[in-house]
Amino acid sequence: MKLLPFHNSRFRTACCFWLVLLVPFVAQAQTPATKLTDTYVSTEKGKSGFALAASGKTAALFASNSDWPGVLRAARDLQADINRVTKLTPTFTTDKAPTGNEVVLIGTLGKSPLIDGLVKSKKLDVSQVAGKWETFVLQVVEKPMPGVERALVIAGSDKRGTIYGIYDLSQQIGVSPWYWWADVPTKPQTALYVAPGRHSQGTPKVKYRGIFINDEAPALQNWSKEKFGGVNSKMYTHMFELILRLKGNYLWPAMWGNMFNVDDPQNPVLADEYGIVMGTSHHEPLTRAHEEWKHAGKGAWNYQTNAAALQEFWRGGMKRMGTRENIVSIGMRGDGDEPMSQESNIALLERIVADQRKIIAEETGKPAEQTPQLWALYKEVQEYYDKGMRVPDDVTLLLCDDNWGNIRKLPKLSEKPRKGGYGIYYHFDYVGGPRNYKWLNTNPIPRIWEQMHLAHEYGANQIWIVNVGDLKPMEFPISFFLDYAWNPDKIGADQLDDYSREWAAKQFGPKYATGIADILAKYAKYNARRKPELLDQKTYSLTNYREWETVVADYNQLLTQAEAINQQLPAEYHDAYYELVLHPVQACANLNEMYYTVAQNHEAAKNGQATTNELAEKVKALYAKDAEITSRYHAVASGKWSHMMDQTHIGYTYWQQPEKNAMPAVQTITQPTATTAPAATPAASAQKPQPKVAAGAGFVEADGYVSIDAEHYSKVVNGSVAKWQTIPDLGRTLSAVTTLPVTAPTQLPAANTPHLEYRVQLTSSGPVTVQAYLAPTLNFVGGEGLRYAVSFDDEAPQIINLHTGMVADNGNRPWEKAVAENIIIKESKHTLGKPGEHVLKFWRVDPGVVLEKLVVNLGGVKPSYLGPPESASGNSKTSKEEKGSVGQR
Repeated sequence: MKLLPFHNSRFRTACCFWLVLLVPFVAQAQTPATKLTDTYVSTEKGKSGFALAASGKTAALFASNSDWPGVLRAARDLQADINRVTKLTPTFTTDKAPTGNEVVLIGTLGKSPLIDGLVKSKKLDVSQVAGKWETFVLQVVEKPMPGVERALVIAGSDKRGTIYGIYDLSQQIGVSPWYWWADVPTKPQTALYVAPGRHSQGTPKVKYRGIFINDEAPALQNWSKEKFGGVNSKMYTHMFELILRLKGNYLWPAMWGNMFNVDDPQNPVLADEYGIVMGTSHHEPLTRAHEEWKHAGKGAWNYQTNAAALQEFWRGGMKRMGTRENIVSIGMRGDGDEPMSQESNIALLERIVADQRKIIAEETGKPAEQTPQLWALYKEVQEYYDKGMRVPDDVTLLLCDDNWGNIRKLPKLSEKPRKGGYGIYYHFDYVGGPRNYKWLNTNPIPRIWEQMHLAHEYGANQIWIVNVGDLKPMEFPISFFLDYAWNPDKIGADQLDDYSREWAAKQFGPKYATGIADILAKYAKYNARRKPELLDQKTYSLTNYREWETVVADYNQLLTQAEAINQQLPAEYHDAYYELVLHPVQACANLNEMYYTVAQNHEAAKNGQATTNELAEKVKALYAKDAEITSRYHAVASGKWSHMMDQTHIGYTYWQQPEKNAMPAVQTITQPTATTAPAATPAASAQKPQPKVAAGAGFVEADGYVSIDAEHYSKVVNGSVAKWQTIPDLGRTLSAVTTLPVTAPTQLPAANTPHLEYRVQLTSSGPVTVQAYLAPTLNFVGGEGLRYAVSFDDEAPQIINLHTGMVADNGNRPWEKAVAENIIIKESKHTLGKPGEHVLKFWRVDPGVVLEKLVVNLGGVKPSYLGPPESASGNSKTSKEEKGSVGQR
């Protein structure tokens, strides 16, 4: 099947390269409306296309042997990538100038005489590249040198700039960054042409963008030991390459019993060669892994009593670092990532930092401010900062979330800029209260977008690093996190669907991209409602709103959808599809059905029903199936990922994981009692049929409540400084609404300040309660808490504080409830003088408040986890979701 030629000297589509390769542009029924990927490679020459591969030949690759070793290594990856696509291997030389009609010239400014010569002769304009951080240009140059007719030039401003240019071309020809880590196959092609013109991804908006391998036992630890003999350089080289292919540059290495710099001395050497900036976690100062103290430390981890030994220990870390790229963590927490003792104080910590910086300066031989450093305001360390502790201006303040994806603090807009700037330490995985979550991906990208958008807008753009646990199975959110970090301005709330579709197309081609994107969005959304480790038979209501039944039906419908696509995909995609899509849906559908069946079993036993024992047997079968699903994952790709799903996830009794999975307790009866009433089934307790209403009547009360999804407002009132924005698919039910820009100032309600209106029809007058379901955003701006306001009709708005009594710390019940349930529910009381039509108004007061749902309770709301389903309405606004929209339910 042929593709369209380049048009107007540059071929660009709204889709990724896979969509270009597989079907004609004119036939793209599923083409995203918004262009996220500029495509510059095609299988047809078009007008002046550069032949990277054609007619059984490939363009030769050339780089100077004086360039960075990491650049030369990445060039060899490009050589292998071209072979993956075309089955042809281009020559790659570094010693003599190339000749031929068409060649690929690769080099870094100031390190490649060939590239510098092109600049000097004005054949290559690098005015938008030179002196920039990690920037590249990829351009076709005519007659670059004697003996060469045309060259495809990949020129970088620095080592990683060139490397990113190389890997950008690899992605354009169809090689996924996940080709190794998720076994994504490469679509074969016989011809590859690069469009003329200049191609670049610009300069990254976030300077350091990376991942933290953490909580890596038992999964990654056992897998690495089996496949590589340990968490060593043989494993890390795959990780380094992945990070660079994803245009990241930063890594905190595995730390549970692991010592990156000690376990394998090649680890730091290869990281530097590849071009990875290394760091250590928030509680591991001066490049020393915590585990090293057990082996090389002397005495107690206590600066008040053992300062000399700690200084010697840290000095060794800096001496070992040498000239390799690192961001050095400073400060100190207690032994084992615990808070320091009660006697610790700001003066002591400031002395620790001063002493550490003296060591840094002495061991590097240059002023401390010339070595990148961070101070992580993690947990109680933020309290020290809030109480006045300060570090030198060149140190990056690494702000943190609450371990559950809610940013705790951001810079005040009025604060003087810091030389070292601000960063964010974020979590996709966590070990700690109220419960570990380590097993599967529970991180929907709309929520990641909403929180990291806050970080970007408030200027925390020096470092973004995310705890990804074992790396797998966080492939999709890792891609999004690093893509968003490169340029947060490129992906708006309205483009999240487009991102998901493009990512799915890059891995699996365009035919099923929308369906696969929908599955990725839904399973993460469903998992985020209640992380699997927090699930039990009591999570959802068995009797109210058919809640358990509906949750399980949703999962099973998703599983049917995922299995149907699996049946239709070509065989070569099955391994990747199982890892990225089908396995988590299988595993979570089964887990939820197991707990639902436990709930049914307990209810049946309570009522003496004959089905009790049958349900108990079904629980046993579903529990056994969980192990079978794990075994299937471990067998995928000929056993390549054996142990990667070793993480226990059933049988939690407190925050820490169980040593092994344990089946939930079930009940059996020996003699069913025929006279007892049968247990109520979900269908018997379902909602009553909703009354038909005329168009425009608004949401109609039935059964004593009105429930409204936030995006189904009847009227929107925007202000001069803040406007309402729907964030599609954010939240536990449908979508969410907030106001942008998130930096707009506080506004108390007045006639024309931003608010949303919801028309409701009520059958009675008197007292009502309005429950606002809000995303568990924290009070990131400081002060007493984020606020919104609620009113009916023309009454004075009531201002409500989201964060009264909430502190993001273990033991604080409001916070523990909010993160466990992934919602904050706040109430306001109102008195209505008459039945009939009313207008419920939701007012913006502070930035960052994200509304998911409103429930007007007239006394009929029953206990449930997700709240009552949306009420009937004649309002056309309730049909606003687009047909086929990713993630929409």
